[in-house]
Amino acid sequence: MRARKVKGLRAEAPLADAAQRIVAVRLAELCGLAERAQDPARVAELHDTRIAAKRLRYVLEITAPCFGPYAETALRRTKDVQDLLGEVHDCDVMLPRLDELRRQVRDRDAAWLVGTGWGGEPPHADAYRGLERLAVELTARRANLFHDWLELWRDLQRKGFRARLGHAIGERPVKESAPDLDGAGTV
Repeated sequence: MRARKVKGLRAEAPLADAAQRIVAVRLAELCGLAERAQDPARVAELHDTRIAAKRLRYVLEITAPCFGPYAETALRRTKDVQDLLGEVHDCDVMLPRLDELRRQVRDRDAAWLVGTGWGGEPPHADAYRGLERLAVELTARRANLFHDWLELWRDLQRKGFRARLGHAIGERPVKESAPDLDGAGTV
């Protein structure tokens, strides 16, 4: 998935202004993709949402001090999204690999049985039973992780994640004045 272009960036713009534009685009990107990643069969959309969370997280890691206090909270929540969807993605990558490995082992055992005239237990029977068990456990883990994803995203929506971060990127922290070290500014 290609990142959305951020329009209107200028090299001479203040960091906070440029960062505000970037975060706004990355936030919209994440929220739009997350809405399409509400079905467990939407593997590509779940992965794209993870990538969008990663992009938002990394820009917030650098720029959060430019914004209001909720930016730090949003950074942590974005990391939660990225981490959780990363675990879902790990299952999505591993399950097809297990399917292929089980197929290869079954094919070898079928060939062995053909060659022996059906004599005895196939040599890899325990292996594909173990692979099947692992696939069942990974499938269950993925289902639980997907449920956790739905709960996390719904919780973020209930708590106004998008609106609160949108507001925070428009805020600028109050700068404290430098201490008067030489006493010249005192009356």
